[in-house]
Amino acid sequence: MRIVYIHQYFNTLEMAGGTRSFEMARRLVARGHEVHVITSWRDPAEATDWFVTREEGIEVHWLPVTYSNHMGNRDRIKAFIRFASKASSRAMSIPSDVIFATSTPLTVAIPAIAASIRRRTPMVFEVRDLWPTLPIAIGALRNPLLKIAARLLEKTAYTRAAAVVALSPGMKDGVVQRNISPEKVVVIPNSCDNDDHANSEAGGLAFRADRPWLAHRPLLVYCGTFGKINGIHTLVEIAAELLRISPETRVLLVGAGQEETNLRTRARANGTLDRNLFIEPSIPKRDVPALLAASTMACSFFVDLPEMRANSANKFFDGLAASRPMVINHGGWMADLLSTTGAGLVVWQLSPREAARKIAAALHDAEWLANARQAAKRLATKDFDRDRLAGDLEQVLIAAAGNNRSAA
Repeated sequence: MRIVYIHQYFNTLEMAGGTRSFEMARRLVARGHEVHVITSWRDPAEATDWFVTREEGIEVHWLPVTYSNHMGNRDRIKAFIRFASKASSRAMSIPSDVIFATSTPLTVAIPAIAASIRRRTPMVFEVRDLWPTLPIAIGALRNPLLKIAARLLEKTAYTRAAAVVALSPGMKDGVVQRNISPEKVVVIPNSCDNDDHANSEAGGLAFRADRPWLAHRPLLVYCGTFGKINGIHTLVEIAAELLRISPETRVLLVGAGQEETNLRTRARANGTLDRNLFIEPSIPKRDVPALLAASTMACSFFVDLPEMRANSANKFFDGLAASRPMVINHGGWMADLLSTTGAGLVVWQLSPREAARKIAAALHDAEWLANARQAAKRLATKDFDRDRLAGDLEQVLIAAAGNNRSAA
């Protein structure tokens, strides 16, 4: 089966950020499929036009389009439109049996729809976040005409797709609410790359040894984007409370984004920066297992919006794969998962002081930590193993391609 896989922000293990598309694509290749990924190269200073690389058997088509987490909403929209326009002609030029487009942004639906019509090939659309519901909720999309256009594109993508893949039950509900049949929507959540974390303890020890401020102290890690939607300022406030009640505890933020300067300013003002709270730049995904192996607990934070409760954050599943208890500050299906399994803590709707007390108590409870680590590992291996979920995705794509052949 020939698959055209459209993802504007595809990452390999040598890059910082989520690697769901890379991990799924390389498994599809291993199962005998031909996969062409159409994506963007975010530093046009290094290239000016399309170029192609081969990544573990995946044919990756890179289009230089400037993008960074520091960009404002207007520049991001320009990047989305440029990619959608150029990727459309590229996708239409590649023979395929099925087209698989994964958001965000929602505009990846444009090249998928164009290629589907031009090639008379079925498309499958993957929903990683409920766009445009989410950007509207956080105020990133305000123009009334753009809202109407985005809603129309969303409905067209769902209607045109042979199947819709949602990354959480809440996302499926959001799709179904757009008058899409529930039978058309399949939930395939983010996943755990368990093999990558299997022998990472030595890397974790080396990580600690390289940082005198850490040594053998308890460590809470956040690894991801420093964006407004991530609500990392709450962690700075929690760090201030931890400094008072558990001064040996360390909080490490690893990443980049438009809120980084604000985070440093807040941490400097409350006396935590480089004292019990440390900030380090983004790291390649290949180095994340060592980082998490060095941690005592990991966390996934977002601003408290109902629209965020359906999220399926990569960092949550990376933590589970590393057998680390997760701390989250929002409600929704992942909060329910932690509460029912004991694989971490939910500090939703708690003040920074209350959250710090709960975290400090867990960090110093050896029995709780051991049980939570075991629960995290059970979830990683039994419910969210990448190999199994990649098989589920393969079946969705095969069914879409097969139905098209039957119709022909």
